[in-house]
Parts: sequence; C-alpha cells; structure tokens
Amino acid sequence: MAKAKQGKPKSFLPFIKWFWILFGVGIFSAALIFLLASWGAFGEMPTFEHLENPNTNLATEIISSDGETLGKLYLDDNRTPVAFKELPQNLVDALVATEDARYFDHAGIDARGTIRAFAYLGRKGGASTISQQLARQLFIGVRDKQSTTNALFQKIKEWVIATRLERNYTKEEIIAMYMNIYDFGYAADGIRSAARIYFGKEPSELRTQESAVLVGMLKNSSLFNPIRRPEMVLGRRNTVLGQMAKYDYITQAEKDSLQNMEMDINFSPESHREGLATYFRMYAQRWLNRWVKENPKPDGEKYNIYLDGLKIFTTIDSRMQKNAEEAMEEHMKNLQAEFFHQNTPKRNPTAPFLDITNGAIDTIMRSAMRRSARWRSMSRQGKSEEEIKKSFHEKTEMTVFDWNSDSYEKDTIMTPLDSIRYYKMFLRTAMMSMEPQTGHVKAWVGGVDYKHFQYDNVIQGARQAGSTFKPFVYAAAIDQLRYSPCDSLPDNQYCIEPLKHGNMEAWCPKNSDGKYSGKNLTLKNALANSVNTVTAQLIDQVGPASVVNIAKGMGLGEDIPEVPSIALGTHDFSVYDVVGAYGTFANQGVYVKPVMVTRIEDKNGTVLYEYVPETKDVLSKDVAYAMVNLMEGVTQGGSGTRLRHTFAKEQRVYQDIITGYPYELTNPIAGKTGTTQNQSDGWFMGMVPNLVTGVWVGGDDRSIHFKSLTYGQGASMALPIWALYMKKNYENEELGVSTEAFEEPEELSINVDCTKVLEELKEETDTEDDLDEDIGF
Repeated sequence: MAKAKQGKPKSFLPFIKWFWILFGVGIFSAALIFLLASWGAFGEMPTFEHLENPNTNLATEIISSDGETLGKLYLDDNRTPVAFKELPQNLVDALVATEDARYFDHAGIDARGTIRAFAYLGRKGGASTISQQLARQLFIGVRDKQSTTNALFQKIKEWVIATRLERNYTKEEIIAMYMNIYDFGYAADGIRSAARIYFGKEPSELRTQESAVLVGMLKNSSLFNPIRRPEMVLGRRNTVLGQMAKYDYITQAEKDSLQNMEMDINFSPESHREGLATYFRMYAQRWLNRWVKENPKPDGEKYNIYLDGLKIFTTIDSRMQKNAEEAMEEHMKNLQAEFFHQNTPKRNPTAPFLDITNGAIDTIMRSAMRRSARWRSMSRQGKSEEEIKKSFHEKTEMTVFDWNSDSYEKDTIMTPLDSIRYYKMFLRTAMMSMEPQTGHVKAWVGGVDYKHFQYDNVIQGARQAGSTFKPFVYAAAIDQLRYSPCDSLPDNQYCIEPLKHGNMEAWCPKNSDGKYSGKNLTLKNALANSVNTVTAQLIDQVGPASVVNIAKGMGLGEDIPEVPSIALGTHDFSVYDVVGAYGTFANQGVYVKPVMVTRIEDKNGTVLYEYVPETKDVLSKDVAYAMVNLMEGVTQGGSGTRLRHTFAKEQRVYQDIITGYPYELTNPIAGKTGTTQNQSDGWFMGMVPNLVTGVWVGGDDRSIHFKSLTYGQGASMALPIWALYMKKNYENEELGVSTEAFEEPEELSINVDCTKVLEELKEETDTEDDLDEDIGF
C-alpha cells in the first residue's frame, strides 16, 4: 500500500512579519498622531509659557487683621488657590483612591487603565488620570459627546497636555492645581471656596468624611450636589470611603464608622450681599476701584479686582466685627418693634412720617421713586416716564426685609410704591470702631442689612451731629482761653446779638427741656448734661472760626459754616469723620486718619501697596486729657450714666425695650450722647484708651422719628449698641480692649480735680440734688 504524500509545514513567518509591520505602523501612527497633536493639527495647543502659567480667574480676597477671610470680590469665579501643603492628607488620599489609584506610578497616562478602557469600551471604568482631568479643565473644556471624531481628538490632546504637565510640575503641584481649578457649584470655585461654602471651614480643617463628599462631587458637581441631591451625594461619599478602604488609606472599621455618619453640611454661600462685614467689603471694593486706576501694572495694564487674585489686608478684626453686628441686631430689632408700635395707623395716620403735610410726604415719595433701582433700570430700557410711574402701582411678588422672619426676609405681594413706604418704616444705623493710636478701623457696620439696605451710613451718609459736636467747642475754649473742666458758667438764657459772628439776627438757644436753673455749672457738669446755654457762651467767647479750625484739624471736613449754631451740632457729618475726630482726644491730641487697608499683594505675594499713616498734632496733651476728663463726666453723672447703673424711675421703660439694660460697665469710659431736633438723629460716641466707637441711629428722612425723648434720644437709640458691643468685646480677653484709665500727662497744667469747686458750688445751692439734676440731653 502506497504511503500518503505529506505536505510541507506551514510557515508563520508571514504572520510574524505582518504583525511587526502592523505593530510598527501602529507605533509610528500613534507617534505621528501625538506629534501632529503637539503641533496643533487637531486644535490649538497651549504654549510652554501657558503651561508654566495657566490662565485661571482668581478672586480678590479681603482679609481681616486676625487672618480671617471677610469676603471675596469676583464676577464668575470665586477662586482662591491653596498650596499642596494646605490640603489635608485625607483629601489627597480620597482623590487618588477614587480618581487615579496609580497616580504616583505613571507619567500622565495610565497604560493599564487605557488598555482596559479600550478592551471593555469603558464599561469597567474610564482611564482619565488626574493629570488628564486637569488638562481638560485648564485647556480642553467640555468633551464633545456629539462627534466621536472630535471626542477622540480631544482625548489625544488631553494625553499630550497631561504628559507635558507631568514634565513641568511635580505630582503634588498637579493635585493642588486640580483641586484649585474644579468648580464645585454655588460659586465654590476650587477646594478652598468649596470647603468654606459647604462646610464653613478651611481645607486643612476638613475631616475624612467631609473630604470624601468633595471628592465625590468631582464626578459631576451639578449632579452630585449636597444641597440639591443630598441622598445621591451621601451614596457617592460612601463609594469614595469604600475606595479609600480598598487601597488601605483607611481600615474597614473606619470605613464602616464613617459611612454611618451624617454629612453635616454647613452651607455658607459666599455672595457679595451676605456674610460678615458686607458694608465694609463694598467700601473696600470702591476703594480698590479707585486704587487700580491710579496704580497700573508695570506693563501699563490695569489690575482687575475680580480676576487677578489680589489679597487685600485690612484693619478689620473679624471677632470685633461679629460683636458689632450682633450688638446692632440685638438692639435694632427691639427698637424697631417699639417704633412700629408707635406708628400703627391709629397712632400715626401718616406713618412713618411725623409732623409733615401730605404734600411733603408726596414729594418725599416721588423723590424716592426716581432714586430707586426700578426707575433706573426701566429708564435704561427706554421706558417712558408714564410707563415707569404706572409700574409702581402694579402689585408684584417680592421678598422684603423683616426683623421677625427667618434670615430676616419674607415673601409678600405689594406694589413697588408700597414697598418704598414699607422700607421707610425701618430705622437705619451706622457704627464704626477705631484704634485711636493707629487709626486702624476694627469694626464697620453701615446699616441693618446690606441685602435690603445698601446705603452705607458710615461713610456715604452724613447727618446732624447734635450734641456730639459740643466737645469741639469745649476743646477750643480750653485750648485758647485755658478754661478748666472745673470752671463754671451760669445756666441762664443766653443770646448772641445780631451781626455778631456772621449772624443776621440774635441767636438765643434754649435748653432741651426749655428750663434754666440759674445756677453756676462746671463745664464738666454742663457737658455731661448737654446744657445748651453754657455751650452758647463758650462759642461766643472763642468765636465760631476757632471751633471750625479745631474741627477741621481733627478731620471734620472743609465746609463747616462759621456761625454760632454749629455749637449745637446743626452741621452734617459722617460717622467715619466723627469717630476719626474723637480719636484725637483719646490719642493725646494727635489726629490719625482712619485707615482700613494696610497692604495689597498680588497673587504671587508681591507687595503692591503699603499704608503710610497720616497724622497731625491738633491739641496739646493737656487739652486732650482735659477733654477726656470732661467726657468721662457724661458716663459718671450725665446722659450716659445708664452705662453704669439704672434709675428706678427708668428701669421699667428701658428694660422693656433696650436689650441688655442696665449694662453695669465699671471701667473708665469717656463719651458723649447726641440728639437732634425732633429726635431725628440719635448719637453716642464712646471711648476707652485704645478704642473709639461711634454709633448713629435715625430714619431714612428727618421726618421719620420717635415722638419723644423717651426713645428718641441718643442715650436710648444709639448708646445701647455701644454698650452691647463693648460687653461682647470684654468677654473675649484676647481682643485686648482696655479697662484701664486714660493716661494722664506727666506735668498736667490744667486742673481736672473739681472737688473743691463742687463744694463751693454746693454751698450756693439749696440741696445737692438740685446741682445733680439731669437738665438736658
């Protein structure tokens, strides 16, 4: 039988040959694609310079003197970058475990992850490394899901840029850049804003479970958002914790414990109209706008306060600012309740206006309409005046301010015209606190609520100063006539004749109660009780020009009329100016201009601006100390006595309405109350050796006021805010607010010990009570 013919063995050489050809072509093609991508064939690629300095919009940060962020200035991106060392290790661990487990082992592209993604078409996870995700965030943008070709080209660009980033930056720098660039929603741009907005803390303070929430949001912050979808975010957080346990960053026991915890979201949105020191932040914004116009960059361009990441270091102390805002809220809420009570339709048909005609009210309302945001907006839209006026009478849904509602807001329906009158019902306030030796402003409250009352009464508003101006008259008399606080003048009706001191007619001021004791009063007693007749005699003796010169030297403006009536505070001043002026008394006669911004740095820490103090010697140490001694009398036995104790006849009235009364402060305090005609303005200026604080309270118009002095005087409207503020300050010893006596000059040439003089005056009176009678505010 013949054998079957066997064929030759089949050669694998052609297959091997084609394998290497295809492999070589693949490698060459991949290299060519990467090379073409790097040349920009698939779209513009970032330059080396761009990679070294990627463009990111950085918010300007306003920083308090105690290192806290008061707020930020930004348009779209509320971003303040942090260095890697400021990120907690638990955040880094959560990021690597969840987003890129082999992050520290690859050079920008995870080969294993990429092969897996191709093999399973993404069903078992993607392959984007942290470096690729950063590349997409910085230079690529949103992936085009409509076109597979475009999506592929974008992916290739990601790979190229990721490898370049790895060559230019360390692994730690890339993580920091990625966490700084990501948008977490609700204006939480970057990890620092996210930590503050969602948890109310700095990134370094984040706990493991909190870091897991934020890392979980990196998948899609719009979808996994703890405010809109808390249950979904909780599940995602637990997934992150599971990944951390999988890669041994935490133990299984820790994972189980952390997964059972609540998220404890502390949502603190950072907007321009909310948060701490809102009025001051808006002042700082206006100040910065002026500064950038006068201080361009080296290349001539202007700094952008919303994008360039400037750091503004201020004098505001966040703790004292918080105390000031809390004191204002406590008092104004109760004072407003009493004002509402006095202005019900039955008690005051023209509420909130008092003692003016309907025609005058119409004029005020028309003026308010024309100044409103609605009028300006509709005018810009080209609406006719008739159309605009008609819109003010159409009811609409709106959110208005309300002291008794949560977050001080309530939803309602009313016409815009009614809303104007509604807001006129609310009393306004201003408060500024300053360190007199340095001029550093420590607290600034421009109103009751910036979101609804944006007019800053600290510096934009000016109101009649009332009796808070009298110390400048007394200072002129002591300085020029060498009067002493112990010298006395009679409390009798006093007139300055016509044609004297610029007066066309005789000027005969009355005491606030219309009464005159006829007795001699020491200057200390007269100022303590705001006796107008004594003040009139003093300005007649020194002349208005001398008073104006001293007031101007202490920063009180350039347009004060040189007439006798200024002695009673008829001229308008801002709280900012009056606090600065009073600082001269506490600072031994040296005026220091108030300062709010001490330094500006760019995003790299380069100093762009440093404050240079502006000072002026105005009074001698003797005169300044004598004035402090005079004003101490206000709180020892005058209109500011309630700072220390209560009076039986007043206790019920003031405890009903004034929060925290009696205040029972025992340390040396110099001060002055002020009340203008018809109780339209209430002031209190209070000083301790290292802190001068001024408070004003009043209506939006002078026709909006209390009916009587019971609640309408400065001691009732403004003094309580000062007292509550100081009590809060004294509770925190770290603030270092003085409880000591004012420093007395070594060789005091002015007599301030009035014991002997008082004994002589007491002999001239029938009883001691007659001398101490409270005869005016």
